[in-house]
Amino acid sequence: MGTRKPEDIRTLAVVSHGGAGKTSLTEAMLFDTGAISRMGKVEDKNTVSDFDAEEHKRQISISTAVTTLSHKGRTLYVLDTPGFADFQGEQVCALRVADSALLVVSGVHGVEVQTQRAWDQAEDLKIPALFFVSKMDREHADFEKTLSEIQESLSDRALPLFLPMGQEASFKGLVDVLSGKAYQYKADGSKAFEEVPVPSDLQDQAQKVRDTLVERIVEADDDLMMRYLDGEELTQEELAGALRKAVLGRLVFPVLPGSTTLNVGVCQLLDVVAEVLPSPLEMAPRAALKGEGAETTVAPDPQAPFYALCFKVMVDPYVGKLSFLRVFSGKLTSDQNILNVTRGEEERISSFRLMKGKDGEEVKDICVGDILTIPKLDSTQVGDTLSVKGQELRFPPIAFPKPVYSVAVTPKSRADEDKLGNAMHKVLEEDRTLGFLKNPETGDSVFSGMGDLHLDIVLSRIKERYKVELDTHTPKVPYRETIKKTAKAQGKYKKQTGGRGQYGDVWFELAPAEKSSGVTFLDRVVGGVVPKNFIPAAEKGLREAAGKGVLAGYPAVDFTCAIFDGSYHDVDSSEMAFKIAASMAFKKAFTDAAPVLQEPIMNVEVTVPEECLGDVMGDFNSRRGRIAGIDSNGKLQVVKAQCPLSELFRYAIILRSMTSGRGNFTMEFSHYEEVPAETAKKVIAAAAAERKTEEEE
Repeated sequence: MGTRKPEDIRTLAVVSHGGAGKTSLTEAMLFDTGAISRMGKVEDKNTVSDFDAEEHKRQISISTAVTTLSHKGRTLYVLDTPGFADFQGEQVCALRVADSALLVVSGVHGVEVQTQRAWDQAEDLKIPALFFVSKMDREHADFEKTLSEIQESLSDRALPLFLPMGQEASFKGLVDVLSGKAYQYKADGSKAFEEVPVPSDLQDQAQKVRDTLVERIVEADDDLMMRYLDGEELTQEELAGALRKAVLGRLVFPVLPGSTTLNVGVCQLLDVVAEVLPSPLEMAPRAALKGEGAETTVAPDPQAPFYALCFKVMVDPYVGKLSFLRVFSGKLTSDQNILNVTRGEEERISSFRLMKGKDGEEVKDICVGDILTIPKLDSTQVGDTLSVKGQELRFPPIAFPKPVYSVAVTPKSRADEDKLGNAMHKVLEEDRTLGFLKNPETGDSVFSGMGDLHLDIVLSRIKERYKVELDTHTPKVPYRETIKKTAKAQGKYKKQTGGRGQYGDVWFELAPAEKSSGVTFLDRVVGGVVPKNFIPAAEKGLREAAGKGVLAGYPAVDFTCAIFDGSYHDVDSSEMAFKIAASMAFKKAFTDAAPVLQEPIMNVEVTVPEECLGDVMGDFNSRRGRIAGIDSNGKLQVVKAQCPLSELFRYAIILRSMTSGRGNFTMEFSHYEEVPAETAKKVIAAAAAERKTEEEE
């Protein structure tokens, strides 16, 4: 595993849009460094990174895989992330703990939606980045066009470090613009190449690109810049040092072409990772919190106290729970104790494992920069800070994207119902982009995630691992009912059946109140016409009735109810009678107070390629949506809109279909709003039909 000294460690998250070739690239890196003897293929279900049964079944990456490899005396931790929007939480975690980002951009399709998202996150984290333009051997591959897209959409500081020798079927090697060397490959997957003269048709272009690159990288060193401006020739060693500084300072983002299927350019990429990307010791201190939230930092110091962040939890069928950690400070041996600072609980270390896909190699000690797993940490969850006793700093929590797609789940049997809670706890612990809650307003058990594919995979996992089968259906919309004007009504309950009867009599006045104010009960009774001891019963009757509404059985909210009159009987009055009378008065007054149905409105933000903008806007109009604005983000368009929740349950599927998988969206609750009359009629009729069916059953 290399030297595993902090100065010789490199950690990088491989990120891109789905299908750009991250897993194939990781496989080629493993092969070229001797970590594996034969390159697997995604379609053959034998790659190191994609080892989960669902990944084999669907032939896509679902979770981040950590691979540890050695190259030129360096230990490289490569985090192969999923590229599909449904699994973007995995990408968020990987970038949070990596020191660098390797963005894979298809030379055929260029910059796509998830590429943009990965770049935005790398920008927010201010980490160095480099680009690998993949699939240069494919039909319609175009390095110049892809480079232009990267520069226009992402950063003009993205500059080629290598140029391709040919493209499409003629792609055969690379030209190193700084050294002036060219490398021609056999292009048979063997990684074999030889140094050749720079082709004559590339010499002028290589010199021009070199001049631009040198001008940019000398900005990282004032002394070199002055010498360069004075016309002095800089040595290759000086330029290499300046390149390292420029990449660390994010003045330059190197771009390299290649093909993973032919294994062309991967060796040069590995050299750049090992020689140009920063070590953990060169990174800025990581933000941390102290006590009640005071901001501080954790420096990447091998002699400082041990601090690590748990960024992933995985359940291995043989080993059990595996917690993935990134060490940011200090060192630790496996015979020491570890403290979960976030939860204040000590954990027992069974072993440290450096991972290569699903397999791990045990080591006795860990240091700054290491990415490893510890089996069977009981309390540790994703986002927790781990240290040693006596330390109190903790890293800020990982900001996960919020779920955008939900289904209601129902256990198929009583046995499934009994096991559901434990199964959900396990999957929620592994994947923090999932959500599960019992909606008190609709009674649905709502399971939420990043898309239908995401939930389909998790439900399949629940069935296989925990033997829990669940039926799914569209969740009910949590509508609400309210009123638009003031109304008064009497509720009088009188029942005589021999012996003691029942008598309760109240007058209510209902009036509209501010949004989100709920139900306010006011006592305006004077003269004791309703005894004080029956007022609480009347309020309870009101609130119980309001909880079921009048129009369609949804909670009634945002009104005041004043009890101002009534009567009682010395013998027959009781709390139950006043509860019933209150319910009657509420229903009459509510019906006379211009009742309306309200629906939840969501803030929606959709990111799509420009050519899809018209379709997305037209679709929003068909969903009763309102466009609030459109912003540009490179060649992508960001549509901001508001739309009823009832129109968005399948939007993740619709958007994917409408944009050929290139669209992405987020949504969050905004407010409640009155349902249009025609739509309200349908909702009320559907609720009445459902009640009738339930009564018949």
